[in-house]
Amino acid sequence: MKALHIGRMAAVLTVGALALTACGTDNAVTPGNGGTSAAAGASVSGTLTGTGATSISAAMDAWKAGFESANSGSTIQYSPEGSGAGRKALIAGAVQFAGSDAYMKDAELADAKAKCGPDGAINVPWYISPIAVAFNVPGVKDLKLDAATVAKIFRGDIKNWNDAAIKAANPSATLPDLAITPVHRSDNSGTTENFTDYLAQAAKSVWTDAKSGDWPSALPGENAKGTSGVVKTVTETAGAVTYADDSAVTDVLGKAELKVGDAYVPVTAEAAAKAVDAAKVVGGRSANDLSLKLDRTTTAAGAYPAVLVSYGVFCAHYPDAKTVDLVKAFGNFAVSDAGQKAAADAAKSAPLSAALAAKAKASIDSITVAAK
Repeated sequence: MKALHIGRMAAVLTVGALALTACGTDNAVTPGNGGTSAAAGASVSGTLTGTGATSISAAMDAWKAGFESANSGSTIQYSPEGSGAGRKALIAGAVQFAGSDAYMKDAELADAKAKCGPDGAINVPWYISPIAVAFNVPGVKDLKLDAATVAKIFRGDIKNWNDAAIKAANPSATLPDLAITPVHRSDNSGTTENFTDYLAQAAKSVWTDAKSGDWPSALPGENAKGTSGVVKTVTETAGAVTYADDSAVTDVLGKAELKVGDAYVPVTAEAAAKAVDAAKVVGGRSANDLSLKLDRTTTAAGAYPAVLVSYGVFCAHYPDAKTVDLVKAFGNFAVSDAGQKAAADAAKSAPLSAALAAKAKASIDSITVAAK
């Protein structure tokens, strides 16, 4: 399995390098040019290569289909290798965009300047989805859990599904005497970073680890690669529980409602959107960067705090107008009403609000040709 992962990633990097080379010298442009055809709304052509988050796989398939249909000479290649892998590939100049469920850290933005130019990379929200706490407990489909109980389950402090803490919040549920098997991601994951951020904020007395894209190695449980990997493992393991993008969780599994204030909120796209509406842009970054800080302790009615915002991570500058046009056209399609509807239909995601979509479009439109 490891050899397959390395081989697949190598193929992505090779294709990405070829794509960058192929479109590097096609156009004579003025330094700082913002591109031509994308800005004018004309059809674009060429190959655009990306890698990254597994959570957006269904949305990306829908975006690819819609974009390629509207731009017959274009091809979008995307390999879902994990958010961390995507950011690393963009920094290395191996791909033209990354998908990431966590925005680039300051050090990564600095490293991106080597390939992306003096303004580095920008993080643009393009996908919003709740992270489901999904479980395989025979005969049980719905559970109510507060953040502290979720944290204790994933830390291994609560070891059985008929534990008193779970019973107290679910008096009508028939909870079996069944051991709990927590399942976490084995790869560096933006979903993991968002989920551990939720636990660190909402259950800080229990979850003593900092948020991270890497699961704490000292904790018990099983692991699997990617969103599909953890969902598959839980589906095949009675008593197992995981965290995953809701789009990948089938009806075979149960899902928890999370406590917000005095109420329990089910997993829905609308509830995820409410949580994102209260987010603030991270300060100290470029005006075109839309990294968002989420408040996981919100008590807003109907807001679901275990939410992920996935970003399209782009260079602020590319070497030629053809690449700029293709990047901007695809990015703008993804954040458009049509692109957001396609993602929602395919992945149960929450469309960007009109205000956030407008900001995302402005950020993408700021991408220019690198000065010579």
